[in-house]
Amino acid sequence: MSSPLRIALAGLGTVGTGVIQLIEENSALIARRAGRAIEIVAVTARDRTKDRGVNLSPYRWVDDMGELATASDIDVVVELIGGSDGPALTLARETLSNGRALVTANKAMIAHHGSELAALAESKNAALKFEAAVAGGIPVIQGLRDGASANRIDRVYGILNGTCNYILSTMEKEGLDFNEVLSDAQAKGFAEADPSFDIDGIDAAHKLSILASLSFGSQIDFGGVEARGIRKILAADIAQTRALGYRIRLIGIAEIDGENGSAEIFQRVQPCLVPLTHPLAHVIGATNAVVAEGNFSGRLLFQGAGAGDRPTASAVVADLVDIARKETGPAFSMPSSELENLPRAASAHRIGKTYIRMIVADRVGVLAEITAAMRDAGLSIESLIQTETSDDGSALIAMVTHAGPELAINDTLETLSTSDSLMGEPMVMHILEE
Repeated sequence: MSSPLRIALAGLGTVGTGVIQLIEENSALIARRAGRAIEIVAVTARDRTKDRGVNLSPYRWVDDMGELATASDIDVVVELIGGSDGPALTLARETLSNGRALVTANKAMIAHHGSELAALAESKNAALKFEAAVAGGIPVIQGLRDGASANRIDRVYGILNGTCNYILSTMEKEGLDFNEVLSDAQAKGFAEADPSFDIDGIDAAHKLSILASLSFGSQIDFGGVEARGIRKILAADIAQTRALGYRIRLIGIAEIDGENGSAEIFQRVQPCLVPLTHPLAHVIGATNAVVAEGNFSGRLLFQGAGAGDRPTASAVVADLVDIARKETGPAFSMPSSELENLPRAASAHRIGKTYIRMIVADRVGVLAEITAAMRDAGLSIESLIQTETSDDGSALIAMVTHAGPELAINDTLETLSTSDSLMGEPMVMHILEE
């Protein structure tokens, strides 16, 4: 075999310690598959004294992580610190600038700075790998970058956040409201103490922008992702959508609108109604799933554990195996100079069915008022459910519209925004096409 691939780990949280455990436990198998051994040379983290449940004595401890980028006995730096900027970005830039390969699980950093880092890696003939940044242990990055590389992909979408999927599928199973399930998820470790990045759709937006770039050969545009989370979903929404033949999932979707020369990119993360006949409707718990639609391959479905120390460590080490094999092409399927800077597509003209839920004062004429606003906007109702009056004198109206432009939804809600018949903000969720 060739000389070992020598790596350094920056960050020793659950993923970092998982990488150590995986390399130690499967070292012989990894060496056979990679054609050379993969050896950990140095490690660093914020607290040297913390007990992490693994033996760190075989490895050199480095207090200044910047040393990892220049040390002569290190071939690859594995960045597991996190954060879009700060020490993680500094380490990434220094590592690539010095011609070292970089492996990262940092979705935020790639979403914000991936184009810059890819160009830097190419200029220094260094590898940049980030399989673990999207969908944990699912090999979706490699699947899109390599396996589907001959296809034109015009649409990629999926369930990209395990915390949200756990909350929604638990609400569905238990009939509980959002806040109750969130508290339980935090107690069980499925949600962070501050869950904002997850439940507000930001985490999924990071991942979606990366998938879009890989799928479409476009520059990453995280700022162009419309993101809306799941905070406002009620147990009643779960029940009503189930009665209508759907399940609610937080879906990230990216599509190309138009043809070559006039193509635009649309990116959005939002709760959607997923038909029960669609495979994403049956993804439960903290699982992730990504669908890519290739013009020759057809629909590709990648599904599996979207987070956790072991699946994410598996993805990190898979990248290390690729580097050991010298499989180190461009980070985003093609040279960074070939990535298109696509304009953002507007959403108002998009056509589809929509679920609208309103809490209204239960009095004569309310439904007529709503339907009149919809009529004036050119929107018609496919199905409607109205619940019995509650103790506070309100009723819930849930409806699914016929296919129409999103502009019509916006116009309807604008008309109703000044009505004293509405008790609270309506909930709008688009329906995922099959």
